[in-house]
Amino acid sequence: MLFHITQRHTPATCPKNEGGSNSLFNPNVKGLKLLGRYGANSEHTLFYIVETDDIDALNKFLWPGFERCTSTITPVSDVPVPKD
Repeated sequence: MLFHITQRHTPATCPKNEGGSNSLFNPNVKGLKLLGRYGANSEHTLFYIVETDDIDALNKFLWPGFERCTSTITPVSDVPVPKD
């Protein structure tokens, strides 16, 4: 399955001087493929597109940012809704 993840932190918890945005996720989780990564840096918001069938893999992917961030995980599809 594909998931769109929105990960937010506050200016007070920004990791810019402590590893940067790369410190907020683990791209090497077994069973999860990171397909895209984007940032709205001035909004302290990151966006990821990942592929996995394992909720534990999603949690492990986000684990590095758990103390700084909140995340919204939305299942998405690249298949259009069929016309009736």
